[in-house]
Amino acid sequence: MSIFNGLEEIVRTDRILAKESWYGLGGPADYFIRPVSVEQLGDVVRRCNDNGIVTKVLGFGSNLLISDDGVRGAVIKLDSDAFKEVTFAGEEITAGAGAQMSKLVLDCVDKGLSGLEALTGIPGSVGGAVRMNAGGKFGDISSAVESVTLMDSKGEVFEKSKPELSFDYRNCNITASFILSAKMKLNEADSDQILRTVKEMWIYKKNNQPLNTKNSGCIFKNPRDTSAGALIDRAGLKGLQIGGAVVSDKHANFIVAQKGCSSRDVLRLIEAIQQRVKESFGVDLELELEVWD
Repeated sequence: MSIFNGLEEIVRTDRILAKESWYGLGGPADYFIRPVSVEQLGDVVRRCNDNGIVTKVLGFGSNLLISDDGVRGAVIKLDSDAFKEVTFAGEEITAGAGAQMSKLVLDCVDKGLSGLEALTGIPGSVGGAVRMNAGGKFGDISSAVESVTLMDSKGEVFEKSKPELSFDYRNCNITASFILSAKMKLNEADSDQILRTVKEMWIYKKNNQPLNTKNSGCIFKNPRDTSAGALIDRAGLKGLQIGGAVVSDKHANFIVAQKGCSSRDVLRLIEAIQQRVKESFGVDLELELEVWD
């Protein structure tokens, strides 16, 4: 712990990460760190960099599978008030990386601001949503993002704005280690109309996704011109189970963790799905899920 002298209040060793992910799976992290300010984060990052400690950023763990063996290095969670602050200035909002995406959508409804409705039902953090350009069939977050404040692996803070920012399907060109906040441009609209849209999207997802189960959202990216879920379904894989991991009967691109499930079970099921879809349709399914091993 001498590496983090003076930071004992925010550093835990051998912290089990299972409770930090929606899957409820995963072993310990060597270091689990929750900075309370940008300055403290910079201090942590520099110490890790100087001592060769690998860092990973943990949001809400909603699109993540953590190895049963855990994570070597430092897992940093930006969930203090300093990283969850959201400010509104007319049609512009600035949201901290640790702000909850689903709450932000509803806050925008209250303010009469339209542009984030497509993120309805997505449970992650703002930082994670920007990093993976979160969204769905109704749109994604990239349409709203104007700029991001970032921190590199040496603890230096800088900003990146359009047109430097480039977004693609479940991806962006941000290579910095940490997203600190995002500035977004929305549009004034009638709150009641925005709320109706949000409700419609929520009902759609409730009817088509296994929301009340332990899952991590979509496992695979959609291949061009088709959906991963449709391919998995056509391959007859709904209900396929390995250990405690099972392909959802409601949406084939979801893997549900049942009682006794391990991360290894999920990984074995992923491999089985990829192999069957490749054999059946000649398509290589690419992971949307982030895996820490």
